[in-house]
Amino acid sequence: MLFRFVVETLCQISKSDFQEPVMKSIISGLHLKFAEKTWNETFQLVRRCMDKPKDESKPCQPLARSLERLQEVVTVSSMNTMRSRLEMIAKQQGMGFHITEATCYLTADLFYLEVVLLPCGGAKEVKVAPHGGFPVPSESLLQPLRSKHFAEFSGKLAGLYTQYNIPGDNESKLKLFASLQCLGKDLQQISHLQRLPKDSDPQADMINNGRIGCLIAGKEDSPMKIQFFIPPTDGMKTSDLQMTDTEMVVQAAQVTVGASDVTHMLQMASVIPQPPQLDAHGYPVFLTLSEAPHEALPACFLLKLQPAIPMMLSFVKKLSHITDVAIPDVDLQWAPLPKLLMRRSRANSNGETLDEQDIIFTVPLPGGVMHSYILPGDAWEVPALRGTVVDSVPFTHPARVPALLDLLRHQCAINTLLRSCITSQCAGTDSACDLHFEVLPESETSFSVTFHRPDADSLAVLLVNVSGLHQITCTLFGAGIGDASLDEYLSTVMKRFMSIPVTLRTLYSKLEKITPAPLSPSRPATTEAENDHSAPSSTAVNDTNGALTTLSQSAAVPECSFSVSGSSVDKSELSELLPEINTSPAVNPYPFDPVGVYSHWMTNSGQLSELI
Repeated sequence: MLFRFVVETLCQISKSDFQEPVMKSIISGLHLKFAEKTWNETFQLVRRCMDKPKDESKPCQPLARSLERLQEVVTVSSMNTMRSRLEMIAKQQGMGFHITEATCYLTADLFYLEVVLLPCGGAKEVKVAPHGGFPVPSESLLQPLRSKHFAEFSGKLAGLYTQYNIPGDNESKLKLFASLQCLGKDLQQISHLQRLPKDSDPQADMINNGRIGCLIAGKEDSPMKIQFFIPPTDGMKTSDLQMTDTEMVVQAAQVTVGASDVTHMLQMASVIPQPPQLDAHGYPVFLTLSEAPHEALPACFLLKLQPAIPMMLSFVKKLSHITDVAIPDVDLQWAPLPKLLMRRSRANSNGETLDEQDIIFTVPLPGGVMHSYILPGDAWEVPALRGTVVDSVPFTHPARVPALLDLLRHQCAINTLLRSCITSQCAGTDSACDLHFEVLPESETSFSVTFHRPDADSLAVLLVNVSGLHQITCTLFGAGIGDASLDEYLSTVMKRFMSIPVTLRTLYSKLEKITPAPLSPSRPATTEAENDHSAPSSTAVNDTNGALTTLSQSAAVPECSFSVSGSSVDKSELSELLPEINTSPAVNPYPFDPVGVYSHWMTNSGQLSELI
């Protein structure tokens, strides 16, 4: 009789979704009718009945939810109430639960949690034991329990369960778990190899330049993680730029395993011979999987990206080419790269759109200067420039990891530059911006920024080639602009700050200082145009990707030409800006088919009239 009333009452509470007036009425009625019964007795009665349902395939969900909600509002002040709370959390995670005197065990296939309780209901100790291993104390799980922050504890337990949630039957799980441990040991060996530093900041140098980034070794209560990209943090800070959307997020990847529709050979021992032998690039010489103990399993290793990375189609194909493992495209949704970056920036849904495609972003800079940037939707809709958000990268051999990380860094560099002019602040009809810029794609790894020159009534174009994380070059085009040292200076600024607005502000300050002067011989095309105004001339412009494009220049070039004051950028100024950066020409490690440059600026007559 008591149980039936309790069940009916709890189900009513669940159906009412705990509306306060209804809940108070039902709880009061229950309390008055069974005042001599304690809540603990009621909980125990309900749990006993839930453990033996009439139909095990259909558990009483309303009853379970009601019990969970009741336990959430009951103060944990005894060992029994703490046991009840831990049991509920274990069942929510799909784990088993057992009790031995003052110790609770939360169990899964490949690990278990050992929680030692105090008589008052507090937690004395929490240990994690992997399969076949000894229990190890876990401070990260102990603190939430001691503070009675059960939601935080449940979240950490969910992450731990995911870490050990290896697909397959019991035999396959054990083999995959052993294979993952072998992979981790090989990655640690690679990370310990000596190399020359490239950055003055040791932590940033390890993350951005390490063979496998900054490796955080896995523990019993935390997975192995690789940090492989972080934007520059020296010099001008994000707070100085007032760019609230550009967060200094460290890009990382969790190393784990995942199920696969295809059987792959995975290592069951180290594939690095001892002692390690290094190749010409400083990497260890690896054994092939056929030369080392291995198992054929329906799974593969995974780099779970944290956060996921928007990647262009060509980069996704290169990932598969490096690993020989196809990236499943079932759930991939393709869209222009800027749109993917907009979605991942905060509060991007408030943007004002033009023709439902173009969004104008405003970027505030120090000194009250306001830039506006537009990324035309039509220009970025080219199929080759469409991208998708990649959340995991499959692979089967540790030798593939360095090349994968280099490619991911390359995409992160492109994304960081484009994100620097994509903010949550969008220009409205009453927005007053000092300078306006148009960002257009030129190839898969290059884009251009068109703007009005401060020194002349004409346009100029800054071409940005991103051949890799440390291989970024800037080339300035415009009537009468012909100073190679300025290009070198802008490239250095771009590499240091990884920001389009900062680089363009620097460029504007340089252009404002220019004075009429003889044209530098480094740009012969403009000189030819000055000598012969009646006939257009052609200039061959070779971008860093090897795309050779002929530019036909209009005859309407002004009589006078300009160069930067002093005819060149001071080399000492360049070296002081960033002495550790190598400004030598970059080589693209990922060649692809040539893409025409500046085709959207050409008129029907073949003239580059927009630049004049």
